[in-house]
Amino acid sequence: MQHVDVIIVGAGLSGIGAARQLLEKCPGKTFALLESRERIGGTWDLFRYPGIRSDSDMYTMGYDSKPWQDAKAIADGPSILSYVQEAAQEAGIVPHIRFGHRVTAAAWSSDTATWTLTATNASGETVQMSCNMLLMCSGYYSYAKGYTPDFAGREDFTGPVIHPQHWPADLDYRGKRVVIIGSGATAMTLVPAMAHEAAKVTMLQRSPTYVVSLPAQDAVANWLKRLLPARLAYRLIRWKNVQFQRYVYRQTREAPHKVRKQLLHMVRKELGPDYDIDRHFTPRYMPWDQRLCLVPDADLFAAIRSGKAEVVTDTVERFTAEGIQLASGTTLPADVIVTATGLQVTLMGEVQFSRDGQPIRFQDTWSYKGMMFSDVPNLIYTLGYINASWTLRSELVSEFACRLVNFMAQKKRRQVTPRLRASDANMPARPMIDNFTPGYLQRVLDLFPHQGDRAPWQNTQNYVADREHFRNDPLEDGVLTFDNPARAEAA
Repeated sequence: MQHVDVIIVGAGLSGIGAARQLLEKCPGKTFALLESRERIGGTWDLFRYPGIRSDSDMYTMGYDSKPWQDAKAIADGPSILSYVQEAAQEAGIVPHIRFGHRVTAAAWSSDTATWTLTATNASGETVQMSCNMLLMCSGYYSYAKGYTPDFAGREDFTGPVIHPQHWPADLDYRGKRVVIIGSGATAMTLVPAMAHEAAKVTMLQRSPTYVVSLPAQDAVANWLKRLLPARLAYRLIRWKNVQFQRYVYRQTREAPHKVRKQLLHMVRKELGPDYDIDRHFTPRYMPWDQRLCLVPDADLFAAIRSGKAEVVTDTVERFTAEGIQLASGTTLPADVIVTATGLQVTLMGEVQFSRDGQPIRFQDTWSYKGMMFSDVPNLIYTLGYINASWTLRSELVSEFACRLVNFMAQKKRRQVTPRLRASDANMPARPMIDNFTPGYLQRVLDLFPHQGDRAPWQNTQNYVADREHFRNDPLEDGVLTFDNPARAEAA
C-alpha cells in the first residue's frame, strides 16, 4: 500500500488550488490527489448545460497565485475549466492525480497516526492508500445525481425530462417549447441560453429569487490590466471586488429593507412598469438569506423582453402528456422539461469515515474554524463562503493546512486534534451554516457539525477576518492538541 504525507480528495477548483499551495509551501512533502472522474475540473467539467457560467466574478473565484486574464469577469464554464486545467498543468500537478479513484472509506488509526483510504478505481478494483494528513476538497454535493422532487405523473410526459447535472450532449431543443422548473442560478442561466433556439422558454418557479444584473466585463478591472503589471492589477482588482462583496453583504444585514427596495427597483428598470415584479421577482425572504442570482449584461431580462422567455410563478400539480398542469388549474405546454431543482448536498464526498474502528458521526462534532472537527485527527474539510466566492475561503483553508503540516514537521508531531476546552463544555450549539435558508441546505443541515458562539468554534462568513486568523493565529491555541500515539513515540 502506497503512503504519502498528504492526500487530497478531489481535483476540482479546490483540490487543484490545495495542490498548488502544497507544492509551493511544503516542498519535499509527498502528496496525491484522488479524483473519482477521469478529468480535472470538478463542477466545471461535470456540468455541460447551455450557458453554464460562474455565479461570481473570476477575480475572486480565481486563484490568488494565478491571475485571471480573460476580459470577462463573469466567465463561461469552458473558460473556467480551461483555467483550472492550465493551473494544474503549469504547476506540475497532473502526475500526482489518480484519476478514476472514487474514495468510499477513510479509516483513522491512532496506532499509526495515519488515514487509510479505500477507493474503487476505473477497473472496478479496490485500492488503498495511506497518508498522515487528509484534505477533503470534494465539494458539497453528490456527483451521482441532482435533486429532483417526486413529480406526480412524470411517466405520463411524452418528451424528455432533463436535470442540468446530467445534460445529454445530443438534446435538440430547436424550435421547441421548453419549461424549466426552478428559480436559482442554473435556471436563470438556462433561460437566456436556450431562448436563442427554442420556440419559447418558460421558467416555472414556486417562489421568486433576488436577481442582480452586472456587466460581464469589469471596466475598472480591464483598465487596470492595461495600465499595470498583470499580478499587481490582479491583486488590486481582487481586493476591490472582495470589499464590494463585503459591503453588499453587510448592507443586507444592517439595512435589509433598503437593499430589497434597491434590488427590486433595478428589476423594474429592466422590465418596465407594467411587468408584475411583485409576483415574479419579489421573494418572501430578505436579501442574502439565500444567495442572490447574478445575471451578466441583463441577459435574463433581455430574453423576457424579447418575448422568447417568460416567468410563471405557480406550483406543479402534475406532469401530463403535453406538459405541466399547475395548481392554479392552467397547463403549461412543453416539448422538453428541465428540472433545475437543485443539488443533492452531501458532506465529505459521501465517504464513510471511521476512527479506530468506530464510525464517525460528524453531526455529533463541533466545527473548528469551519474546516476541522472536534476529536477527529488530521482531517481538514474545504467549504467555501455562502456570501462570497468559494475560492476565497478554499485557498485560506489550504494555506492553513500547509501551516499545520509544516508546524507538525517542525515539532515532530504526527497527530493534531481539535478538542473542546473545559470552558466550552456548555457552549450553545448553532448550525454550521446559519442565517442562510435555501431548501437544498436545510434538507441536510442536520448532518453537519455544530458551530459555537465563540472562537475558534465558529464558521464565520468574513473573508478579511478569516484571512487574519487563518494566517496569524497561533496553532498552539489551547484547542488544537498536538501529539503522537504512544506506540509511535515508543518506536
